[in-house]
Amino acid sequence: MSATASALTPRTGPLRAATHQIDPPDDVLDFLGDDGVAWLHEGASFATSGIAARVPADEAVEFLAAIAHDADPTLSRLGLADTGPIAVGVLAFDPSTSRDSGRATTELVVPARVTGRTADGRGWVTEIDLGQRLASSAQGSLHRRDSAPPPLPQPSEFYVRGCSSRTHWQAAVTEALRAIHDGELTKVVLARAVAIDANEPFDRRAVLRRLRDQQPGCFVYAAGTMIGASPELLVARSGSTVVSRPLAGTAVLGDDAVEALRHSTKDMREHQLVVDAIREALIPWCTHLDAPSVPEIDRFADVAHLATPIYGTLRDPVPDVLTLVRALHPTPAVGGIPTAAALGTIAALEPESRGSYAGPVGWVDARGDGEWAVALRGAHIVGNHALLHAGAGIVAGSDPDAEWAETEAKLVPMLTALVRP
Repeated sequence: MSATASALTPRTGPLRAATHQIDPPDDVLDFLGDDGVAWLHEGASFATSGIAARVPADEAVEFLAAIAHDADPTLSRLGLADTGPIAVGVLAFDPSTSRDSGRATTELVVPARVTGRTADGRGWVTEIDLGQRLASSAQGSLHRRDSAPPPLPQPSEFYVRGCSSRTHWQAAVTEALRAIHDGELTKVVLARAVAIDANEPFDRRAVLRRLRDQQPGCFVYAAGTMIGASPELLVARSGSTVVSRPLAGTAVLGDDAVEALRHSTKDMREHQLVVDAIREALIPWCTHLDAPSVPEIDRFADVAHLATPIYGTLRDPVPDVLTLVRALHPTPAVGGIPTAAALGTIAALEPESRGSYAGPVGWVDARGDGEWAVALRGAHIVGNHALLHAGAGIVAGSDPDAEWAETEAKLVPMLTALVRP
């Protein structure tokens, strides 16, 4: 264990963990602490509470591997053998940019308690603490909520404002198109922000439940101040298998929208740029990499996207998932091509810092396995204030008005989840 990670542990002495099967929770969000992280996807879910440690992301796997883990021997028979200590969180979109320092981080949290439910309905809990507390857990006195926490007062008055005007947006897109025409860029993703102030603090659990109900198929997440429902898997690793599912190319759902997307030369070109970049980033780590030549179309509640599933077999020594996150992020789906020029353009043309918007969000375990989405369709929420972002990919042939309409559609999920008079 590195000296840096050890120094960030808020307790003295070695950490220990215990994992047990529990009765499946009706809703893991009942176990979400005020300092916790939530991760909900395709029926599988977990929520955390308490903090055992904060660790730099690049030291997380080493730190987790040093935690002694006592697992119930029945877990293997139940298919829960892979549960255990994890590090979770959301990372900065651009960790090299000082503007992000107030809202984004390069640290992950090792939760003191993780309560989970598998896709087939089995429950489990992992607790981390010093030996004395885990001894009581092993005797069956696991902390459980007897009932759901009482609901908080819900906001009923909202002030919603755009952080930049449509005129500013048109000027930014026009400048990006000039840079593309002059050969400085091939693609850049520009985002705009919307701020909401409510008369009561936003209830994280209530917002997450609405997103879960309204955005099936998405990664519904809460980490730090960021809450959202992302459609895009950046990268997942399980053993030697790696998966990425980039999205680029968007159509607002409506009559003939999907067919128009399927035959859009502009959207197909934008999508292929992303797929090619991800393949290029993964190839050095893989013995085999496969992706279909024709993208699929993923339909969500409000929009459809071109999507390409990419599967690979990792070569030895197998990199952990955070190494792959660093190799991939930011992809051209949220940054641009070339990366450095695109990030410079984003910093120059976007009036609001992205913070962790469009950064990686997810989890990693002691084996280096994990699942990381792109923190999209979300908002930074602090008390009764929320800041939403939505972006659009600018390539040759982009139209400022069409790209504005795309951002409007991408803002709908969080606006619907937050603004409920």
